[in-house]
Amino acid sequence: MLKSINRAVREFNLIVDGDRIAVGVSGGKDSRVLLDMLLRGVDIPGTYSVVAVHVDGTEVGLPNLVPTLEPWFRELSVEYDIVPLAVPDDESLPMDCFRCTFNRRKALFFAAERLGCNKVALGHHADDAAVTTLMNIGYTGQLNTLEPRRDFFAGRVTVIRPLIYTTEKEIARYAHAQGWVFPPELACPREADTRRAKFERFLATFKDKERQQIRANLWRLSQRIGSKGLSED
Repeated sequence: MLKSINRAVREFNLIVDGDRIAVGVSGGKDSRVLLDMLLRGVDIPGTYSVVAVHVDGTEVGLPNLVPTLEPWFRELSVEYDIVPLAVPDDESLPMDCFRCTFNRRKALFFAAERLGCNKVALGHHADDAAVTTLMNIGYTGQLNTLEPRRDFFAGRVTVIRPLIYTTEKEIARYAHAQGWVFPPELACPREADTRRAKFERFLATFKDKERQQIRANLWRLSQRIGSKGLSED
């Protein structure tokens, strides 16, 4: 896994000497593996520091993962911060996936800036990139995908995705080997019926070898044409 992460780091210049990285830890396997890998150390000339940031969404009805994550952060001896997900001002508007994602990202960016981090690492992986490409083709008619690196706020914060070449299967295998357990009640109650979930189930119908080829082709095509980011709900 570090091999694929190091490849992404080198190819897209994701991490350089002196970086302070806020790792968005939702509590799922992807973000937990990302934090674990970055703490093990990627191959760069120089050093970087990491702080784990968890956005707590219990106020808007999301599962409470703080009792699970806080002891784990302490076990890792990593600096961490837990920030609340703000309740929408207009309660007449539902907290759907788009608004939830927007508000979580906003809270994460504000926390990163407050903590003196110049980069925010997210746990999106190769399968996420493939699904995102399919979503954008199907819903927008555009060939966009997840960007491995993207600047926000005139470059004050840079989002990086070190797992962009790592498959979900590899991540799941590593999480299992670590003994991490993810009970169903800790998952978002809305995630099974999102657009993303539907495309994930479609991609999962293919065998591993076919899925590998589909991922690679979608990635090459999106990179050749040029990608500009996406809707992530």
